[in-house]
Amino acid sequence: MQVRIGDNPLKRWKWMLIGMAMATAPAPVSAQVSLATVVDLAQRNSDAVRLAQADEDKARAALSQTKDVYIPSFILNSGLPAVPTVGFNGGVPSIWGASTQSLIFSLPQHSYIHAARAGLQAATLRLKDAREQEALDASTAYIELDTVEQELNAAHQQEAFVDRLVTIEQERAEAGVDPLSELLQARLTAAQLKLRRLHLETRAATLSKQLAALTGLPTGSITPDHASIPEIPAVRADETGRATKGIEAAGMFALSKQKTARGDTKYTLFPQISFAAQYAHHTSLLNNADSYYARKTSGGIPITFFGSGFQIQIPLYDRGLRDKAKQSAADALRATVEAEQAQRQNEVQIQELTGSLRELDTLAEIATLKQQIAGEQLQAVLAQLELGNGAGTQQQLGPKAEQLARIDERQKFQDSLDAGFDLSKARLSLLRALGHMEDWLQELHAK
Repeated sequence: MQVRIGDNPLKRWKWMLIGMAMATAPAPVSAQVSLATVVDLAQRNSDAVRLAQADEDKARAALSQTKDVYIPSFILNSGLPAVPTVGFNGGVPSIWGASTQSLIFSLPQHSYIHAARAGLQAATLRLKDAREQEALDASTAYIELDTVEQELNAAHQQEAFVDRLVTIEQERAEAGVDPLSELLQARLTAAQLKLRRLHLETRAATLSKQLAALTGLPTGSITPDHASIPEIPAVRADETGRATKGIEAAGMFALSKQKTARGDTKYTLFPQISFAAQYAHHTSLLNNADSYYARKTSGGIPITFFGSGFQIQIPLYDRGLRDKAKQSAADALRATVEAEQAQRQNEVQIQELTGSLRELDTLAEIATLKQQIAGEQLQAVLAQLELGNGAGTQQQLGPKAEQLARIDERQKFQDSLDAGFDLSKARLSLLRALGHMEDWLQELHAK
């Protein structure tokens, strides 16, 4: 099933209104935009998609051109001398004329038509491939921005906890309960968390700029809607895959070159038949042609002329055409090798992604378990602080332990988000490598 973007006029008006509203705003206004809308806007705004669309239009016109040679062409011509002609100029004067010509039979032309048709199919597949790549880039940036914003919220919470920790250590150091090194360690933790928060803010700004460039919306105007992100299926390399649009396009392009080479070879072997006709209305205005032809004929030049006929071209020997056929054969061989190379590279990429996915899946599981453990430890600390430490407890817990547990829990939460994004990114890449990107787009637009 093919996913067509932009067939619904209501959606087209909706996206136009969203873009106009954001573009005319005096300052960037952040608003929640769904992932499906971001993908659609990215596909519409993409230079790669527009270039692929232009290539498809060109290929469609080329196919029409190969067929139109069988349709007679009509040409009208007219002309008068600028000054009266004296003597005989070697031609029959005419005030206006018409001519038509067309191809009747040509075996090479059939190959050229098949080549143009394959070229159109290749261009269409390249257009779909460009749309899929744009969808992948937009989805990856969107999901990463959503992840970074969640991490930023956790980072702000961490900074609040570490500020409380520094205050506690300051009081304990002044009271002589803890050494100065504990206060310095708390300040170091605060500086490290600040650096991480600054890194996240820089990454969020970069992703916002990237999404703005992809969609054409103002920078900072997109706030991810986490609910609009569907679950990415956990595909595996051993599942039934389909050829990607890029690989199919390379194969069709190679087929087009092969058909062209076959047509050039036939051009040097088989005759072709053309039809032509011409009509002319002669005149003696501003010339003395009648006085010349009156000596040879009675009554001067006939006022009208019409002629038609079939032209048969039989190739006997043409070095230029033979060399052109060799050149076309070399182009076909190159395109075929490039298509096979693209297939092999995709298989290698699938194998690499499969190996990475196994590791990333395990890392995500480890990060989730660490987050759960940190959450349980935090609950245990809070419970001890609320109910007391008990008679058998060796060390009295205080506010410092609470802040450390909260900071650790938020850190494990961020680590889990990072591992989850890496896993999602790898799964999306494997979906595209296996040719299942259309399934993802269908699920995305159905959500």
